[in-house]
Amino acid sequence: MSEKTTAAQEPQETSEETNPKRKIPGLFHNYISFAGTAISLASLTCIVFLIIIELNSGHEQPYLAIFTFILFPAIMIFGFFIIIVGMLYERRRRRKSKSLEIPAYPILDFNIARQRRTFLVLLCAVLLFLFMSAFGSYRVYEYSESVTFCGQTCHVMKPEFTAYNVSPHSQVACVACHVGDGAEFYVRAKFNGMRQLYGVTFDSYNKPIKTPVHNMRPANDTCGKCHSPEKFHGDVLKTFNHYGFDEKNSLNQTRMLIKVGGGNAINGQIGGIHWHMNLANEIEYIATDEHRQNIPWVRMKDSSGKIIEYSTKDANLSEQQITNASKRKMDCIDCHNRPTHIYLPPDEAVDNSFTAGKFDASLPFLKLKAVEVLSKQYNSTDEAVQEISTNLDEFYRTNHADIYLTKKDSIAGAITEIQHIYQTYSFPEMKTDWRTHPDNIGHYKVQGCFRCHDGQHVSREGQVIRNDCNVCHTTLDQTFGGKTITSPNGQFQHPANLGDKGSWQCAACHKNDRPFTHPLNLGDISRFQCAECHKGQNSLK
Repeated sequence: MSEKTTAAQEPQETSEETNPKRKIPGLFHNYISFAGTAISLASLTCIVFLIIIELNSGHEQPYLAIFTFILFPAIMIFGFFIIIVGMLYERRRRRKSKSLEIPAYPILDFNIARQRRTFLVLLCAVLLFLFMSAFGSYRVYEYSESVTFCGQTCHVMKPEFTAYNVSPHSQVACVACHVGDGAEFYVRAKFNGMRQLYGVTFDSYNKPIKTPVHNMRPANDTCGKCHSPEKFHGDVLKTFNHYGFDEKNSLNQTRMLIKVGGGNAINGQIGGIHWHMNLANEIEYIATDEHRQNIPWVRMKDSSGKIIEYSTKDANLSEQQITNASKRKMDCIDCHNRPTHIYLPPDEAVDNSFTAGKFDASLPFLKLKAVEVLSKQYNSTDEAVQEISTNLDEFYRTNHADIYLTKKDSIAGAITEIQHIYQTYSFPEMKTDWRTHPDNIGHYKVQGCFRCHDGQHVSREGQVIRNDCNVCHTTLDQTFGGKTITSPNGQFQHPANLGDKGSWQCAACHKNDRPFTHPLNLGDISRFQCAECHKGQNSLK
């Protein structure tokens, strides 16, 4: 009896599983779910194809990675969502039609071979999807932290990426400074990135990109990971080469000992430039402009807790204004404000190319013409490149025909180098160059150190923030017009007698984009002999 019952049951189970008249189609069988499946499969195919391309390419491609690990995975997940929507719609349709009895919850019976196979297939698919999601998520994270993503994904960042590649920090990832360690700052950076994405999408971003970045982490959390403030000490020998605007491109050279100094007595004497970073000191200041170039008030707290406040003589800040003003604690990037994205002015960039031997110094007035064409305003980079070539070629062909015939290669090489300088440091499309991003190191090109060390910041007790040259550097010797001058007491000697050195403001005359312009039209600049007129007296002789 038992055997007969079993035998009778077996055909019945098989009949339910195989009889097409009694088989109920799955909820997946609807046009919406089919469309979702097509979307997901197409996206998966594209992902696999692009991964193969990436594995066989020799370098990272920013747009390829975006499609591979961000766009197509998002489309595939959207396809899965469409499949589920279709199944829910089909379930609702069947329940409303009442043609089929739809249970409240799906029935899963592993005793039925078809359901068992379906479950195993779905389980393998889910595990494969989870594996791919984990791999893709890691690749998205890794790629979003890469220099390629930060610098090349968006055209807006072209100036920053170009300057980064020729900077001393070109081997340091962008996120090391702009994000730093920790999940909190990673999340902040990504939310900030969403805001930037919105700006790029709707063309509402700033031209140029605003600096300084006001929400940067303290330098000790980023710069301090590699550059330990406790280990700064000693002096550094530095040679400054400045080529003249005369016919011979005359070399003027200054050799100085830069007093780097230190901030920790264990590693060396406290003093010099990095005295500012003495961990026992605390310096705060008030800046009245967004770029932190105008600093009317400074407060210094030393290791003993003594506080000294300095104000410029014309600041006229009340106690209430000082109390309410936003104050910044000084750190590395207040001086090293362009540690990576450096936009050299034409004067300095051309000097560097002369020093590197990329120019033929025998070409007459090359420094003058190079700075002249680099300083012009152009509407686009293409226009600048064309104008530089045309202008220089015409100058030598018209004014120095003999040189033009005998040194064509030198002229062509000079044109190529000047075009390269322009494309490295000037970006008219983003309105970005050395004028929009001043470098505060030193005081030759911009105010820099003289923002505070101008001799005009005075405390109530009469103490002055000095602008004494020897505080930060000692001049060893100088060469002007082929003559070497040994500087007495390490003081810098200007080739012209400018009178009281305490009133010097180098950037007031040295504009980086042109020769010094005298208030009177004195004609050919190559004939200037400043000292013949300026005798160091109160009145012109």
